[in-house]
Amino acid sequence: MNPKKIWSNLAVTDLDRTTKFYTALGFQPNGRSADLTSFLFGEDHFVIHFFLKHILREAMLGAMADTSKSNEIIFTLAASSIEEADLWATEVEDAGGTLISKPAAFGKGYYGFVFADPDGHRFNVFHM
Repeated sequence: MNPKKIWSNLAVTDLDRTTKFYTALGFQPNGRSADLTSFLFGEDHFVIHFFLKHILREAMLGAMADTSKSNEIIFTLAASSIEEADLWATEVEDAGGTLISKPAAFGKGYYGFVFADPDGHRFNVFHM
């Protein structure tokens, strides 16, 4: 296989809430329709489409993960410094996200935290 591009599709229940959350965190909007809101992440502009859950469920032909009980995937966001990671933790909470773990050092030279967006999608913020 030699795909031209890779992106992710995640299920959400409220497009306005999702748009507001990721906009508040400063991610670049990548379009909006009646079925999805989309954002670009990182320097290489990784695309995450947030589809309404019923739309994505139909396309996947199966059950969707219950993010209140399990992880479907965890994305890692690289912070440039410990101070930046701490700032992001505050921004996540202010935007309506949930800190799963508070920012802390772990292992030799590692620092970070885990958060969930309003639909339970988890992100690991990591500085090393």
